Parts: sequence; C-alpha cells; structure tokens
Amino acid sequence: MIIDALSEKIIERQNPTCVGLDTSPEYVGAYRGDPAAAVYRFNRNVVDAVFDVVPAVKVQIAYYEALGRGGVECFFDTCAYAKARGLFVIADCKRNDIGATAAQYAKAFLEGRGGENIDLITINGYLGSDGVLPFVEAAKANDKGVFVLVKTSNPSSGELQDLKLADGRTVYECMGDMVETWGGDSVGKYGYSRVGAVVGATYPEEAKILRARMPHSFFLIPGYGAQGGNAAMLKHCFKAGGMGGIVNNSRGILCAHKTSDKWKDVPSPERYAAREAALKMKADLLSVLGEIHA
Repeated sequence: MIIDALSEKIIERQNPTCVGLDTSPEYVGAYRGDPAAAVYRFNRNVVDAVFDVVPAVKVQIAYYEALGRGGVECFFDTCAYAKARGLFVIADCKRNDIGATAAQYAKAFLEGRGGENIDLITINGYLGSDGVLPFVEAAKANDKGVFVLVKTSNPSSGELQDLKLADGRTVYECMGDMVETWGGDSVGKYGYSRVGAVVGATYPEEAKILRARMPHSFFLIPGYGAQGGNAAMLKHCFKAGGMGGIVNNSRGILCAHKTSDKWKDVPSPERYAAREAALKMKADLLSVLGEIHA
C-alpha cells in the first residue's frame, strides 16, 4: 500500500522530508527562451541533487499552470523525472468539486497517462464527501493516496477552520474526524491509511490535537522554513518513533543558492545548495524526532 511504501522509504532514508518543487522562473536565475524549459532544467538539477537524500517531492501545479501550455507539460515532465529517480511524487493540486467533476479531477491525476507518475494528490475536502470520495475510490483502485486539507499553514486559516460547531468541535477537528472515516477501510501495516491530512507546522497546538484525534492518518506538513515553522513546532505531528508524517520545504531548498555568496560563481548552483539545504533540514528534524522507526 502506498503509505506503507512511503513510510518504509522514510525509515530507509531516516528523513521525513519532502522537497517542494514550487518552482517560479525567478528562482532559476538568468535564462534565455522558454521559461517552462528553464524551470524544467532547474527542477532536474534539484532532483539530481536530493534524490538519494529525501524520499519525496511535492510538485505545486499552480506554478506550472501560470506558464501556460508549456508549463503544464513541465509539471508532468517534472513528475516523471522525479519518479524515474526513485522519489515518491505528490501532486499538490488541491482539487475539489461536486461529485461528477471531482471524478474527472481524480481521473486526471490518479489514473492513466496523467497519473502514471503521481503517487499522491492534495485535495480540498471542504465541499464534503461527494467531492472527496471520487478521489478516495480512484486512490484505492490505483494504489495511490490523497492528502485532505485539514488545518492549513496560512495565517488566515483560522477564519474558517477554527470556528466552533454546535457540538463543540472546531471545523478543523470535524474535518479531521471525516478524514479518519474516509480512510478507515484502507489502513496499512504501519497503522496509516491512504487518506492522509494536510496539517500545517505553523499551528503546533492544533497539530497536537489532530494527532490525537487522527491516529490512522498520515500527515503532509507544510509551513517549515519560509512560512515560519521549525522542527520543534512540528514534533506533535508525529507519533512514536517519528512516524506518521512528512514535512515539506519548498523555498528553503529551491532558493538556497540565493542565500550565500559562495554559490555565485558555481555553475548550476542549485544542485549544490539544494543538497546542502536538504541535509541540513534532515539533521534539524532528526534532532527533534530522533531515530525514525516503526
């Protein structure tokens, strides 16, 4: 099962890190011609730098859609390249719609040619079950996984997600309970289902609440680095042995070559800077989590 395989890769690498390929042309530096082609070259360099360090990448489709048709091709080519290098690929698409349309989104990213190099997808569950279950069914049929937005890392997430319901739960607690239910019949050998949750590192107390409420949900954890999250803040997202989550870092790795003059005269500096940043993040996480084991 996909989450079992991801968990095993995390244990093997001793690294619960996901590199976010949220690649803007401005990160690339000077280039000529097609920005999508420049982004793809940059992505390949980053993947080549980290493929033996991290278990997964997360490819944020908005950065590619903004580049037009060539950007969409770059998105799928990036997924294919990362997959070929042995990485798990998370398509960060946050898709959601009414049932029939959700089924088409699921088909686009979890089945056939579109989904052949994608292992997991992020989705927005706030339309309710009929916008989620088509993704869950497609994930089951194709041994894929989904991450449902539960408590997001952005500053205004509390405007909706922290509101109290009539039964005393917050909206994010209600969503967490629904995620546990949606994944209840697909729990793998490590105790996590193929229906996981997006839980931001920037809200450690809320993450602690959710970890207790969601024992069978694997967490995708954004917010580390540029958004203000650190290793100490996200420790409550994990269970014993450092299991049950993967932490995304995008700009902190993609833009690492811009943070020091030592890279300025190095060809393709993103290769070396990204690897250094990924290893530094691994050490930071392990300093809090300790050895990762089942």
